[in-house]
Amino acid sequence: MGVSISVTVNGKQYQSDVEPRLLLVEYLRETLRFTGTHIGCDTSSCGACTVLIDGKAVKSCTMLAVQADGAKITTIEGLAGNGKLHPLQEGFREEHGLQCGFCTPGMILTAHQLLEENPHPGEPEIRHALEGNFCRCTGYHNIVKAVQYAANKNA
Repeated sequence: MGVSISVTVNGKQYQSDVEPRLLLVEYLRETLRFTGTHIGCDTSSCGACTVLIDGKAVKSCTMLAVQADGAKITTIEGLAGNGKLHPLQEGFREEHGLQCGFCTPGMILTAHQLLEENPHPGEPEIRHALEGNFCRCTGYHNIVKAVQYAANKNA
């Protein structure tokens, strides 16, 4: 038996009947087709599934879809606006902050919350904020530079 939920994702409202045990990451990917939200580890360790829920970075594999009822969710697909990349997306491109790209959506959305709370973080603050997001390719140096790029662009 399904449970009716209503969420706003990237500015558009959706109503769905979902199984009570359906994870939010699965709902976003499989039901709504926001495939930029990645499933990486299934244990909330990697951060690839990070989305913004009411402005806060949340690992969507740790939350049931029914728990998001009434929430405003932003996925990586909703960050750019009017055909322009968000400064964080631009920073990842300009500073070579990605290689395979698998971790990138989660990194960007985690960094988004950081910059909302601290528009001009130093390197230690950036590294601390990104601790819950794993990247197997880059070594994090260029990811930090990408966040600094976005912070400087927002100055």
